[in-house]
Amino acid sequence: MPKVSVIMPSYNTATLIGDALDSVLAQDYRDFEVIVINDGSPDTPALERMLEPHREHIVYLKQENRRACGARNNGIEHARGEYLAFLDSDDSWMRTYLQVQIQHLEDDSSLDMIYCDCLIDGTGPQAGKTFMQICPSHGPVTFESLLLERCQAPISGTVVRRSALVKAGLFDERLAMCDDYEMWLRLAYCGSRIAYHPGVLARIRIGRVNSLSASNSRMLAALVTILSNVRAEWDLLTEQQALLSEKLKRTQALLALERGKELLKNSEFEQARILLEQANDQLHRGKLRLTLLGLRVAPSLTAVAARGWERFQCSSRWRSGFKHATAAALDKNSE
Repeated sequence: MPKVSVIMPSYNTATLIGDALDSVLAQDYRDFEVIVINDGSPDTPALERMLEPHREHIVYLKQENRRACGARNNGIEHARGEYLAFLDSDDSWMRTYLQVQIQHLEDDSSLDMIYCDCLIDGTGPQAGKTFMQICPSHGPVTFESLLLERCQAPISGTVVRRSALVKAGLFDERLAMCDDYEMWLRLAYCGSRIAYHPGVLARIRIGRVNSLSASNSRMLAALVTILSNVRAEWDLLTEQQALLSEKLKRTQALLALERGKELLKNSEFEQARILLEQANDQLHRGKLRLTLLGLRVAPSLTAVAARGWERFQCSSRWRSGFKHATAAALDKNSE
């Protein structure tokens, strides 16, 4: 039996999965199996051509589309390892990834999950930073710290004891996004012990055009669904219920803000005003109050100003990313 089962879902990543798979097969730690799950991908012929040279080294599963959570669950059900190491097929690991992660788990038998820091790849302004620079983890990992996002675990930097995850239940296939966040919450709720360390052992890619994380509205809507499910289905302590209610109200306000901005850009002024007022009741932001005032006085001009401000922000983010990429290239050429 392998010690570790590497779970790799694939959907429209035929051009990227080769690097991910190479990074697994190059690991210093060797006691693992690799399970690649084709989640009903439209690029199946290209994916299977890419996988062909590695077929003797992997378990290849093919399924109707069940989204990433369903693909992970299928992989877990076929996994034989004591540990589950998750790797999205557009991410990759450093050579020492499994060695370091498994050592942490082996050194502390009470530990059920470990996660590390990851370097961010891509072309956006976050490229070259690490995950924990953007989303730092503070203090012990508990249900409360995960709920409030004081601790956040990147799935491609996470290794979990299979027994703990099966006990807590597999990934929730009702969810289109953020199923990993819900899974870590559930592990902590069920009493699993989770820890992290600052080692940068993986590379994660963000900002792909087809990436599910591309839409703020969709992400926030998924979080509202998760928090609503937790409130309805989990038996929380009084203090946890209070924290959850505040988190849910703020997330609903942020979702109303995003949807209100989209309506404003489309000149749907009345619907935009209703959503932005809902957001302002919770967020109390100066720019939001000015926007609401503008909608009452000069809605068309406010919409033009909002579109101009968004273009400026996009341009600023692009210039920041270009500047960072240029500096990184100069540093590389000077080595």
